[in-house]
Amino acid sequence: MSISHTVAKPAIVFPLNDPEGVMFPNLVDVLPVFKQIFARAYVSIAHGTGKSYPDRLRTMAADDFFMLFQSPPDCMVGDYFRDLYRQTALIAPPTQVLHLCFIDRVVFALQSRHKRQFIEDVKAVDGNTPVIFSRSSPAWDSHPVNYRDIELFVTRVGELMLGKTLDFAWCHLAIQAARLSRIIDQTHNHDLSMVTEIVLAISETATMQAVDWLEWEDPFHMHRDAQDLKREREASIEETEKRLAYAIPMIRTVIRSSQK
Repeated sequence: MSISHTVAKPAIVFPLNDPEGVMFPNLVDVLPVFKQIFARAYVSIAHGTGKSYPDRLRTMAADDFFMLFQSPPDCMVGDYFRDLYRQTALIAPPTQVLHLCFIDRVVFALQSRHKRQFIEDVKAVDGNTPVIFSRSSPAWDSHPVNYRDIELFVTRVGELMLGKTLDFAWCHLAIQAARLSRIIDQTHNHDLSMVTEIVLAISETATMQAVDWLEWEDPFHMHRDAQDLKREREASIEETEKRLAYAIPMIRTVIRSSQK
């Protein structure tokens, strides 16, 4: 079924796992812009974050702009995301466009030279088809090469197995609430490859849009020189292992899908 009419404003949907409280001040800084762009924010608070910063969460809960959910302790990341997306899809107006994203990425985009383009791209989504915002070549060039090569290899596996170019490790995806509600129960993985299952469920209709505003955000949040931090991460075996730990299940998920 095609859904052609949307509500006036989209909503933003993100998990908030911030045990060190880094994101809260940045969230306050961009909140006025959030309220201009989005009708509401659906946020799932990780158990450790809620326990560490109860006062900040009470402030958020008192603002009608936020709809807060609490994740249970020891929740695996795929289950954490799935619960957030399922609850949001049940509550949001069916035709509302939901921007599933990561708050560190969005906060950076709104405090960078990419702010105007980010806002334009968000407003341009009409909801008729899901949009996967992918990293452009300049955005990928800002990332450590081990990040880029590992995640793009997952995309390459999808091209070989499915004949489609898709970002299975997406950072930002826009989809109508009704469509998300229909496909969320097609996801079963408990780890981060759950986001790959979402892409597979919308692969026939989704479009890809490469954007510069998905530039690497870590130097901004860590107050580090971008090139120095990039070199450190590229030389780090631990960072490479971390990327492989989520990329390998994504590859397995893509392969299983191709065998159906």
